[in-house]
Amino acid sequence: MQTPLPDYLAHVIEACDIDNSGHLADYIPELANANPNRLALAMSTVDGEIYSVGDDDIEFTIQSMSKPFTYAYVLQQLGIDAVLDKVGVEPSGEAFNEISLGKDRRPKNPMINSGAITTHSLIPMKDDLESAEIVRQFMSALAGRELRFDEAVYASEVKTAYRNLSIGYMLRTVGILETDPVDIVNGYIRQCSILVTVKDLVRMGSVLANGGVDPKTGKRLLNRSVVRQVLSVMMSCGMYDAAGDWLSTVGIPAKSGVAGGILGVLPGQVSIAAFSPKLDEHGNSVRGIDILERLSRDMGLHLMEGTPSAQTIVQSHYRTGKDASLSVYVLRGVLKFTEAEMLLRILQAEPMDQSTIVIDLTQISIIHDVGKRMFLEGIDRLIDDGHTLLLVDPEQRLDHARTHKDRTLHVYQDIEDLIAQLKDAENKKV
Repeated sequence: MQTPLPDYLAHVIEACDIDNSGHLADYIPELANANPNRLALAMSTVDGEIYSVGDDDIEFTIQSMSKPFTYAYVLQQLGIDAVLDKVGVEPSGEAFNEISLGKDRRPKNPMINSGAITTHSLIPMKDDLESAEIVRQFMSALAGRELRFDEAVYASEVKTAYRNLSIGYMLRTVGILETDPVDIVNGYIRQCSILVTVKDLVRMGSVLANGGVDPKTGKRLLNRSVVRQVLSVMMSCGMYDAAGDWLSTVGIPAKSGVAGGILGVLPGQVSIAAFSPKLDEHGNSVRGIDILERLSRDMGLHLMEGTPSAQTIVQSHYRTGKDASLSVYVLRGVLKFTEAEMLLRILQAEPMDQSTIVIDLTQISIIHDVGKRMFLEGIDRLIDDGHTLLLVDPEQRLDHARTHKDRTLHVYQDIEDLIAQLKDAENKKV
């Protein structure tokens, strides 16, 4: 059987292909020559599977979709507080290239040009590399292949960069930029000229959707706190002065670029990229918006719909052994706050005696930090009540907590083997 998802994606772009409204980004001469009929769509799951249709091998410049990735790189290198000293996180309600600052003289957020130019200025230099080259290398690591600059687009954009230069000089005047604004603006423009396909974008986006881990390699590229910061700003500021409409209709953290690309990232689920060069009055791809709206509606991807927690974290509970002295809990699903609270409420019904409690974590797919803390606190209290606690955790995700409050927690690989061992020990005692 072939999965129907590629057929569905092909149906989506066919349905959205009929909208011919919008205009090319003709204020950049090279982009004014783009083929207005290009249309592509790609989607990546959090385990790295990529589906793509349309002109999915056509490269186009990343433009402003580079902003969240440069922001992520700088956050990773300098820390969130240091970056917040220079760039705010408030929606501007203005055009992406507005020459303005917030009341505190900082750019309002890193998704508009003034904030992105400031973010670019914060890139730590290394090995005598140009700042844009550092960004290119980082984005290449996210994309899983070597990306390159479009020199023609870069040259075209530099020649007409009067507005960005005005922003640069404004930032230098108020002390936000500490070096020559011309060099910084040129570096930012070069950053925007990196070439990508929709498949590159969703591979890059899948790292954000997966909490900073590359799903293809398993390597952590970004801290989870950095990813949360980036996606939060994308949600509130990524679509410029249309961010409110985007939040209510699509509800996916996203960033657009004036070459016609849109990248959406839904944490824990998917990343989506669309490409169509014609733009609306806000600088966002017309057909790209249509595509993302349709996907969000059809697939239930709106962030505010949420993912309901399971009705129970305990798949089964049974007693076994001599005199039913073994109380066995088999867990299933994810262990976050809601599920941990539910589990602890169930465990509090255990009588205060010296019985043995076995908890099987084999079928738990994700253990969130708060879920882990609550779970271990519950284990501690059960031990205080006199119980012996045995955990089945083949992946040893609680390995660092084998000794908790000076009490040893025994961790096993297989529940059936553990139960057999316990019954055998009981028989030997008899």
